[in-house]
Amino acid sequence: MDPIERRVFMQGAMIGTLAFVVDGVETMLTPRQAYAQGVVLRTLKPEEAATLEAVGEALVPGARKAGIVPFVDQQISIPPEEALLEARIMNVRPPYANFYRAALSAIDRASKGAFTALDAAGQHAFIDAMRQGTLDGWQGPPAPFVYFLLRTDAVDVVYGTMEGYAQLGVPYMPHIAPARSW
Repeated sequence: MDPIERRVFMQGAMIGTLAFVVDGVETMLTPRQAYAQGVVLRTLKPEEAATLEAVGEALVPGARKAGIVPFVDQQISIPPEEALLEARIMNVRPPYANFYRAALSAIDRASKGAFTALDAAGQHAFIDAMRQGTLDGWQGPPAPFVYFLLRTDAVDVVYGTMEGYAQLGVPYMPHIAPARSW
């Protein structure tokens, strides 16, 4: 990444925006804006995106509209050293897309076809068993680890903004205040 691109990236990161491709043009948007605009995904397949969206929403209500799918897709589409994913912090081996694909596939297989086909009670029971590592037929990265990382992604997207802090009733006190509201 050349210095000018990096500076633009850092300015965007300070205000909660990421680079998404809209109509062939790289545009700085928040994950929420990317979701609202229906940004075309770069890496995730439609069925993976559907599973991620359903799991994210079941883990943290509001994750769908907050843009969990565009966020994760954008993050697994950039160089791993630039990713803001918890997977990077937890030393998941890049490319991160491999981890997410394996995790989402394991979720669908263990849910007997498609996590999205489960009703709300079934999804919550499934997630509770995933958290505890007690799912029958789980074949993929350790289920509690998948739970942890996907939950963290959902929490980051929903509550990792100034708006999210306000929803929690927590004063937003940044070390360096963003130039404008997210």
